[in-house]
Formats: sequence, C-alpha cells, structure tokens
Amino acid sequence: MMHASLYRPGNSVLHRLPAGLKLSVLLAAGGCSILVRTPTQTTTALGCVLLGYVVARVPARAVLQSLRPLLWVILALGLFQALIMGWPRAFVIVGVIVALVLLANLVTLTTRTNDLVDVVVRLSRRVRLLGMRPESIGLMLSLAIRAVPLVAELAARVREAQQARGHTISPRAFAVPLILGALRRADEIGDALAARGYDD
Repeated sequence: MMHASLYRPGNSVLHRLPAGLKLSVLLAAGGCSILVRTPTQTTTALGCVLLGYVVARVPARAVLQSLRPLLWVILALGLFQALIMGWPRAFVIVGVIVALVLLANLVTLTTRTNDLVDVVVRLSRRVRLLGMRPESIGLMLSLAIRAVPLVAELAARVREAQQARGHTISPRAFAVPLILGALRRADEIGDALAARGYDD
C-alpha cells in the first residue's frame, strides 16, 4: 500500500513559499556546504536550519525522527573522523551532514509531494532529447519521497518484533530483515508499476 508523504499541512511562511524556490535553496545549500570549514560556521548553519523548523511550527519530535535512521551512521562517522582528524573537523563534517539532512526534511515537511514533482518535471523537459520522459523522472521522485515513511515503518516493525521475542537488538539482526523487507516491498511496487505500463 502506498503511504502518504512527509508533508505536514500548515500556513507558515515556509509552507507558502514556492516549491521551486525551496528546491533551489536546498541545492544551493548542498553546493555551498563545501565552504563550511569551522565549528562556528557549522553551528551557524545548524542554527539557521533549526530556526526554519521553528518558523514552520514543526515539533521537535519531527526533527528527531528525521535523524533517527542516520543515528548510528552519524555516530560511527563522527568517531572515525575524530580519531583521524580531530574533534573539530569531525564536528564540521557530521554537522554539515546533519544540517543538509534536516534541511531536506524541512523542504518535504513544508511542501506537498505533488508540488515537488511538478517542479522536477518542468525542469526535466529537455531530457526528452535523450529519450527519457519527464513524467517518469517525476514518478521516481514521488516514489523516493513516499518510500521514506514506508522504510521507517518497516524499521519500527522489525524493532518491535525483535523486542517481542526478547532478542538482543544488534545492527546485523536489525539490518537483515529490514533490507529483505524493503526489497520485498520494492518488488511489489515494481510489479504494480509494470502492470500499469511503467515497466520501461
């Protein structure tokens, strides 16, 4: 079953901004992230993104939920960078990643999926010259956005099943059923798309 998008209805300034503008800011932030080199700059970037959540009236719980899937990756990366390059550099690298993830999540929380897809479809009109259909690109983006809550729900089910059986939660025991479940769901979606003529 297809899940709803991450969009949270609202009437804030960020909700009312055009989807194209928000995507442009996200792309610009990603490009400028290589210029962030100090902990002060990193803290400023994180502060600006968190201020966006305040303006959009998004609860703190949504912020934590967006970072939960990356928690172990962020911790492992931070520890590795701290051992190799020191804590200041580790803070910069991890902080930039967290800021970009939070910013991308903020865009999806304040923008309807259909609006995001429409912008991408309009921008990709020229790929028709390469034999690709903009509508197919829009469909892939829509599926990618909608897959986020789907995978999060699947991860919660795996975690609950392990706890119900009294199993000790380990990265391997958690990752294997999660990956298998995600692949199974991907096959189901692929079959549904093929049945509707999107098998190409």
